[in-house]
Amino acid sequence: MLKTISKVGNSQGIIFDTALMELAHLRTGDEVNVEVHEGGTITITPLRKEPSREEISKAIKGTMKDYARTMRRLA
Repeated sequence: MLKTISKVGNSQGIIFDTALMELAHLRTGDEVNVEVHEGGTITITPLRKEPSREEISKAIKGTMKDYARTMRRLA
């Protein structure tokens, strides 16, 4: 994917269009780590937070509720 560096205020930036944001599973406000490697290669890595115990528990309970009949048949 080719992008052009643009002037953004007193800085420069690369615009991430909607398609790129969706492909990278990014949203406005997400934090990313930017690394510059030898030769000038730049990598941008999303920083994804670990889910909390409550979020994990909620997901498990939701799955058990949605698939209760299947779970009973498998047990």
